[in-house]
Amino acid sequence: MGAIHKISEDFFEDSFSLIALHSSLEDYAIGYNLNLFLKTNFKRAKIDLDVNQRISFPFFEWEDIDNHNNWTLISNHSKIEEQEEQGGLFGSELSYTTHYLVPEYKDVDYFLKIEQEDKQIVAAILKQIVSIPKIVTAYSIDVDNLKSKNNLIF
Repeated sequence: MGAIHKISEDFFEDSFSLIALHSSLEDYAIGYNLNLFLKTNFKRAKIDLDVNQRISFPFFEWEDIDNHNNWTLISNHSKIEEQEEQGGLFGSELSYTTHYLVPEYKDVDYFLKIEQEDKQIVAAILKQIVSIPKIVTAYSIDVDNLKSKNNLIF
């Protein structure tokens, strides 16, 4: 019988900063505003982040070549349309189920993941984001205390 090898979770340890965004804007509008105010160049990824066969999250990416950082803007919500079979007068009805990328922060609309841990740079970015109209609030999240941190490693 061969040896069993396990890969430690520390092997996948990515260091990144995470900013929570609250806004009623659609994802493309958030990406547009970030591009406009932060001078970034977010583009929609060709494929969504698939958590499983039914749940996927659209996201936008930008590679900051000058600072050697990757930025990702991702929605925290994914609504699934389900056909609900009911007997009676109305027959079947559509229902929607909402799934969250980071369930600990259900009230957050979007996450901005920056592969950068310099707190001063992140604070400066956060200050710029808060000044964007239509973004209600934004704040930094301590990634080390997230239970669903693995959902953000992609």
